[in-house]
Amino acid sequence: MATYSLGGVQSEAVFTGLIQALGTLRSLGGDRFDVSCRTDASEVILQDLALGDSVAVDGICLTVEEILPHGFVATASDETLYRTTIGQRQYAAPYVNLETSMRVGSKLGGHFVTGHIDGVGCLQESVQTPNSWEMCFTAPSSLSNQWYRQIARYLVPKGSIAVNGVSLTIADCDPEGSWFKAAVIPHTYAQTNLNHLQIGGWVNLESDILGKYVDRLLGHRIGGTNQQEEITPAFLAEHGYL
Repeated sequence: MATYSLGGVQSEAVFTGLIQALGTLRSLGGDRFDVSCRTDASEVILQDLALGDSVAVDGICLTVEEILPHGFVATASDETLYRTTIGQRQYAAPYVNLETSMRVGSKLGGHFVTGHIDGVGCLQESVQTPNSWEMCFTAPSSLSNQWYRQIARYLVPKGSIAVNGVSLTIADCDPEGSWFKAAVIPHTYAQTNLNHLQIGGWVNLESDILGKYVDRLLGHRIGGTNQQEEITPAFLAEHGYL
């Protein structure tokens, strides 16, 4: 993941979950990939792209190592290959969603997306309604044992989640978090690769970073013991939540 300097402090790149363009992904062998922008939308990605920049590719933060006339080359780590659809291209959509990292002062139209994928899910159902597409995602059967630890614990109704890098609001989920639904508006559906997904197709999922911090605070231990600190207004204020 690339970093940028803000006031002399090195910070990780972040994204908004608002997709700018579609592209294709081609393996160059091993861990290197050619990411090509579709011709009709290449300018928005390539116009000021520089070496070392971060680009979210289906929600995965990748660093630009070489700039090509049609796109760029990036390398995926072993952890990325293991945890994301990049290592399982046969299960994914034919196109990838692309978003360049936020610039200082940019509008935040979706939610804070880090590009650190928690795990994969698969499309269980997609139903068109008068106002949206209702899409249901669950765990791939081969990875169901990892679902709770990586994803389910952070699923809450009206919470945020990034699906292939797309910022979505969770409309519903079961108490165990074994599935969740999101309503995708027509514009988002048409402009992203969600409309190319087949039932059973795999997607990258990144839970809301705020949920992870809350989970960490709730698991805070006092003095290394098993006693859990009480969550009070004072505790929340001390940790920046009030």
